[in-house]
Amino acid sequence: MRRLSFYLTNLTNLLNFLFPFLIKIQSKSLPEQIENMVTLVSRTGRHLQRYEKGYRLVVGCIPYRYKSQEPSSVEEIEVLVISAQNGQGMLFPKGGWENDECMEEAAKRETEEEAGVIGVVQDKLGPWHYKSKRSCIMHESYMFPLLVQKELDSWPEKNIRKRRWVSINEAREVCHNWWMREALEELCKEQSRNLQAQS
Repeated sequence: MRRLSFYLTNLTNLLNFLFPFLIKIQSKSLPEQIENMVTLVSRTGRHLQRYEKGYRLVVGCIPYRYKSQEPSSVEEIEVLVISAQNGQGMLFPKGGWENDECMEEAAKRETEEEAGVIGVVQDKLGPWHYKSKRSCIMHESYMFPLLVQKELDSWPEKNIRKRRWVSINEAREVCHNWWMREALEELCKEQSRNLQAQS
């Protein structure tokens, strides 16, 4: 049993080490089996975690899409929420920003791991400062709007999280983190300005 545990731990460490390199390879040049394996591994641990002035740096995305081809208002936006790990409440995907990646890469990685979506990252929102519910650690967080281009059938946290597309109003009700609700309002203001400029 110890030997099996040893091999599994080392396999996980190897895949976590290779992950940043594999995701930069064009998917067309990877065999499908390897591409699927890459999407099934989630980073674990906090040994690469970034901290600044005592704050743990956290990044994430607000995945969104439009209900119609030519939207005219923010009411036509849907956002993707996921269940919290403890199963209580819904939120947007987020996690630690690590030393070997830029902020945008970390936000996209966390979104793919937790929500199973890929898309175009836009200008960052934030920062927000909050205290962890599980410990006394303070966090500095940033969120990125992410226009979803692809929903994956399999992703690393598929078995521990549920995902659901909701309206902006429903997201305001179900999202239990105050700072994420504020980030959602910032996204709405930005999208409203963009839609007005296009009309």
